[in-house]
Amino acid sequence: MRRLARVALLCLGCAVCSLLYGLSQLALSLEQEPGGGGGRERQAREPATPGAWRQAGSAGRGAAGSGRYDYMKTHPSEKMHLAVVACGERLEETVTMLRSAIIFSIKPLHFHIFAEDQLHESFKDILEEFPYEGKVNYTIYPITFPSESAAEWKKLFKPCASQRLFLPLILKNVDSLLYVDTDILFLRPVDDIWSFLGKFNSTQIAAMAPEHEEPRIGWYNRFARHPYYGVTGINSGVMLMNMTRIRRKYFKNDMTPVRLQWGEILMPLLKKYKLNITWGDQDLLNIMFFHNPESLYVFPCQWNYRPDHCIYGSNCKAAEEEGIFILHGNRGVYHDDKQPTFRAVYEAIKNYSFGDDLVHSLLQPLERELQKTTHTYCGRVYKVFIKQLTKSVRDLYARRSKGR
Repeated sequence: MRRLARVALLCLGCAVCSLLYGLSQLALSLEQEPGGGGGRERQAREPATPGAWRQAGSAGRGAAGSGRYDYMKTHPSEKMHLAVVACGERLEETVTMLRSAIIFSIKPLHFHIFAEDQLHESFKDILEEFPYEGKVNYTIYPITFPSESAAEWKKLFKPCASQRLFLPLILKNVDSLLYVDTDILFLRPVDDIWSFLGKFNSTQIAAMAPEHEEPRIGWYNRFARHPYYGVTGINSGVMLMNMTRIRRKYFKNDMTPVRLQWGEILMPLLKKYKLNITWGDQDLLNIMFFHNPESLYVFPCQWNYRPDHCIYGSNCKAAEEEGIFILHGNRGVYHDDKQPTFRAVYEAIKNYSFGDDLVHSLLQPLERELQKTTHTYCGRVYKVFIKQLTKSVRDLYARRSKGR
């Protein structure tokens, strides 16, 4: 009898386990099928559909769920990921940057927009009006920092600027990402800077351009009170990242003989250097790559062209030869009269209407405005501002002709 009771109890246990397993599989299948989850998550899991916007809505911390990127994992060459952080009065500037990315790019783009809550609806309204040609979708995220130190990170340098440091930890299922500041303008396809990912060697995890080309006007080599990369430091306004490598890497540092991962090193760096850093998160990146120089790929200056490259005389030789590829209007030069050459390019792209002829509606009006700026140092080399843009327009029309 005891043996029979044991057998019966064992059978009952197996039956219960089988029932629980069946229920778990049913729940999982319902969650994966359309209609099985909440509307926001279901929409995010669908692959991009040609001819339609795909918008995942406001996403909270951990918004980059594994389902959202299944399509991207199976079609890795078909989508480029671009991230931007927008706070305060940066809505128009950010939208203009996104417009410049859309105009010339070839492969589909996924925009990851990190913005203060009050900007979310405005971004959605504007982006929904963009023509898309089946190549653009986007996700809008709130600004999020580690809860135990959120206030300290948010006030570092400019509001929300240090959000970029946490992108590898938030977008856990994105393999590679191009981060740009809001004051960036693309004058050639995003595809071209994205292609640098294929040029990384086995140790490189990110790419940035030098802060200066000319050490005599360099900021870091003259004033920095902390370690920095190379001769003149690096500028983080354009940062291409292999985020899988970033998440896996153990970084050398000057705080402990033990190497630390990305999520472990940020707060100790801030605590050690917060009284010595001027440019916030960019300074922390300089410190990090000072100790790990083998991990950085360095762009030529034409991929991050700033006023410092021309206001004291032209010092970006690559731009003189081939033109500017990415324009970076830092220090607010798009919105004042200090650097009219930069402002002219910004206004031209902001006012361009999608679908209009690029030669008559963008290039020709821009060149007329640039010719009015020759009284300034940057205006004297105004042709570098339009050289690559002209080629990008020509290449775009050539692609369209071949596609007919």
